[in-house]
Amino acid sequence: MDILKVENLCKIYGNGENEVHALSNVSFSIKKGEFVAIIGPSGSGKSTLLHILGGVDKPTSGKVYMDGSDVYAQNDEQLAIFRRRQVGLIYQFYNLIPVFNVTENITLPVLMDGQQINNDRLNELIDTLKLNGREKHLPNQLSGGQQQRVSIGRALINAPAVVLADEPTGNLDSKNSQEIVELLKYSNQKYNQTLVIITHDENIALQADRILAIEDGKITRDEVMRR
Repeated sequence: MDILKVENLCKIYGNGENEVHALSNVSFSIKKGEFVAIIGPSGSGKSTLLHILGGVDKPTSGKVYMDGSDVYAQNDEQLAIFRRRQVGLIYQFYNLIPVFNVTENITLPVLMDGQQINNDRLNELIDTLKLNGREKHLPNQLSGGQQQRVSIGRALINAPAVVLADEPTGNLDSKNSQEIVELLKYSNQKYNQTLVIITHDENIALQADRILAIEDGKITRDEVMRR
């Protein structure tokens, strides 16, 4: 079953002589529970693609379907709800609220959505992310690896169908990088969440079920690594 489907996706920035085609007629689908790595040189369109998949940046043309629903047929309010409930976004820069502690940063999407915090899920996440005893710590009291764990917790707290990660290990050393990847893989396998990671790290890409390579805004390779 396809959880994500992209049809003839195009994204153009600027106009006239300044027109830049960030994505050109990109089409592919991703199955529920699949772990996909997106690779490519800087400026190839990887991050643009991820932002469009996550409802953050609208395409110039083309379609994105999430679980059969046309993402960009929704109005802005519906898109905001879609981002909070259906997608977990993780970035290279942790984007934590500096005056919020670990628990407050993780549960922020739930509170913004006006929902009750599921304490069982919160406690399970804190345990899985090895953040026990640091629940009241502020971001500046945490290491880089711990801050990225908090950002992962924030992305997972609403149990999204799809987790999108843009260079999630870009600021970490090799040990922390592999630990973060293992956490994402664990969530992917335990909850059957679809995982899409942008990475420059070949070792991370080779752990995926499938690799998509992008160059000059086009898919140049689509390779199944394991079934």
